[in-house]
Amino acid sequence: MIVYGVALLSACLILGMLIGEALGVALGVEANVGGVGIAMLFLVFASNSDKFRTLTQDAAGSGIKFWSAMYIPIVVAMAARQNVAAAVDGGVLALLAGVAAVVVSFALVPVLSRIGDSRAATGSDEQEAG
Repeated sequence: MIVYGVALLSACLILGMLIGEALGVALGVEANVGGVGIAMLFLVFASNSDKFRTLTQDAAGSGIKFWSAMYIPIVVAMAARQNVAAAVDGGVLALLAGVAAVVVSFALVPVLSRIGDSRAATGSDEQEAG
């Protein structure tokens, strides 16, 4: 029943795009302002809502969970592509700032990994209290 997931995704996308276009008009910008992000938030809220509880169970629930999981990486990839295009148009300083952010993020992965390992090795707060 992946069809229910597609239907929910479509409804969230249409609603998010309409709100994004309305925000663009209200702000005087000739662009969609955050429509895809708004759609993503609607999808997350809808898939975790009590009103959709019956849809999120059994086979229909697997379709909704599948599309919910697929939607977030797609949005991130779309935003990253737009950011790279804007950085190229912005000049050398914008490119350097983007490269620096990526390098710092990659450098922090081992640090965050060690933090996660130390908590796993010592146990969670609930285990320590009990």
